Amino acid sequence: MEQVIIIGTGCAGYTAAIYTARANLKPLMLSGTQPGGQLTTTTEVENFPGHPEGIMGPELMVRMQKQAERFGTRIAYEMVESVSLLADGGFAVKTGSASYEAKTVIIATGAAPRHMGLPNEQSLIGRGLTSCATCDGAFYPDVPVAVIGGGDSACEEAGFLTRFASKVYLIHRRDELRASKIMADRALANPKIEPVWNSTVTEYLTDEKGEMRAVKLKNLVTGAESEMDVKCVFVAIGHVPNSGFLGGLVDLDENGYILQTPGRTATKTPGLFAAGDVADHYYRQAITAAGQGCAAALEAERYLSEHEGH
Repeated sequence: MEQVIIIGTGCAGYTAAIYTARANLKPLMLSGTQPGGQLTTTTEVENFPGHPEGIMGPELMVRMQKQAERFGTRIAYEMVESVSLLADGGFAVKTGSASYEAKTVIIATGAAPRHMGLPNEQSLIGRGLTSCATCDGAFYPDVPVAVIGGGDSACEEAGFLTRFASKVYLIHRRDELRASKIMADRALANPKIEPVWNSTVTEYLTDEKGEMRAVKLKNLVTGAESEMDVKCVFVAIGHVPNSGFLGGLVDLDENGYILQTPGRTATKTPGLFAAGDVADHYYRQAITAAGQGCAAALEAERYLSEHEGH
């Protein structure tokens, strides 16, 4: 039986692996379908401490993986299908091809941003299509950009982007924002934010380099179509936390995020911990995910010491 299994290999998972490996817990990581997590789909990361010149997202993840493996972390490139309790304590973790047992489990499976489902989306991620203004807004100074969405997140993203962009178009399917009144009022009062009502993006248009140059819009009331020149589109229509495989072992909020013990990474099931974007819908940053990965590792180590020793 493993001392600890870490499910997910983003910033939270790798940090948890580094800490548990250095504690001689010999962690086993199960990578899922996207080893390295969301940062593998981004370009330059400028806000992760310790990299004053910035670092490419995939390179940062490779470095984290090497650091985790240096201390003895083992990585299995498998997708977890379910986690269940064993009769005599601990957890059974099943993948498509194997079954593992562990005394503790750290869930670091992240959350996938919702996208529009348009044909060339995947090829544009990091090339003018993103879901994180905090991560990528500074790359688009003095050019027009667009935000898709109408909730608090969309308004917050749009407001943040006005620090850099020349114009921020806020594209929403309805004729009023669904954000809280204070957030909506703040966005609509900003002279650099221009709402585009009753509209949806039907196509992303690219330049000769394959980067975003414009979007094709459809007015949902009139049916009229138009093009809007933008250098980047920030999609803010929510995230989908990767928590569905856990069954009743955890409590979830209305959006599927794992609920933790306040101020902790522990879940309602003893020995089961959650870290990163699968539980955090507020910050959603690489550095906060890494911090939670550290916290989950420390909690798992203490849990093992208190209950069984190691």
